Amino acid sequence: MKILSILDKYIIKKFLGTYIFSIILIISISVVFDINERLDKFLSNNAPLKAIVFDYYMNFVPYYTNLFSALFVFIAVIFFTSKLADNSEIIAMLSNGMSFKRLMKPYMISAGIIAVGSFILSSFIIPPANETRIKFQNKYIKDKSVDYASRIQMQVDKGVILYIERFDNKTRLGYNLSLDKFEGKELKSRLVASRIEYDTAYHWVLNNYSIREFHGMKEKITTGTRIDTTLNVIPSDFLVSVNDFEQMSTPKLYSYIQRQKEKGLANVGGVSITQFEIEFHKRFASVFSAFILTIIGASLSARKMKGGMGLNIGIGLGLSVTYIMFQTVSSSFAVSGTMPPMLAVWIPNIVFMFIAAYLYSKAPN
Repeated sequence: MKILSILDKYIIKKFLGTYIFSIILIISISVVFDINERLDKFLSNNAPLKAIVFDYYMNFVPYYTNLFSALFVFIAVIFFTSKLADNSEIIAMLSNGMSFKRLMKPYMISAGIIAVGSFILSSFIIPPANETRIKFQNKYIKDKSVDYASRIQMQVDKGVILYIERFDNKTRLGYNLSLDKFEGKELKSRLVASRIEYDTAYHWVLNNYSIREFHGMKEKITTGTRIDTTLNVIPSDFLVSVNDFEQMSTPKLYSYIQRQKEKGLANVGGVSITQFEIEFHKRFASVFSAFILTIIGASLSARKMKGGMGLNIGIGLGLSVTYIMFQTVSSSFAVSGTMPPMLAVWIPNIVFMFIAAYLYSKAPN
């Protein structure tokens, strides 16, 4: 027994072919507009042609392709399914005894291929590509890297609170440090230093320091000009830019979120840790969005309508834009603390799942 019939292969070929064609068309237009917008920056900053092509645009394309994958899936399904319906091909399939449920098999296989490809791209391929692209942007377009932080406060170990008034990553120097160690609610020791210097791999050097140790009513004070110490913190833990989560693979992103939560950090350098959580959950939610939007697109455009293909494409584009806007709005609720990140990311999928179920029940059989 064949797993895929000739009809299945035909629909899969049409689906993936239209998906790839829509990507090429829209991304090509985006690249042209981006070149037009950034050409002055490239010329004024003497960006090499090789770097423009390979460091920026070769990494620009997969990033934006994956970012708008849901839109491309919707466009592809609406376009080629409307064409099949307009040519009465779907009517012929259904009149020969094929159910709409059976018709959806090649659609789901195609959506599965896109979903798996999108997850692999977003989790393991795009993050290192983004690192190269963002380095190029920082050097030749606009530098958004973070090299300075102030009023840093975090838990570096159980009951150990670190505070640094300011830190400059270019010199790797921090000023006015305090390190408080608690047992329960009781302060056991306090270390202060006028300057702190980061060396390598959690190794720090403290200058002009004093240590106060509390033993009941007694107090011991130790002072010195220099001391080497190990702290469970590195500059990247508090020097965070809005682009950092885009450069992390999914396992690295998960580890980073857990490490920051252990340190008691909710906001670092003006960037909320919630944004990292949103990105993490989005990478999984996008897998299911491919299936949901495929069902909506196929159910919506399988029926031959008087308005023709144009009406279906218009409705499809309206729904896809609504989905993307819904994602943006719900994410903003998570950033503001109104909603948990996981729920905010999955709400659009949950709502559109009901829309998909309704449209599927109304699809022609």
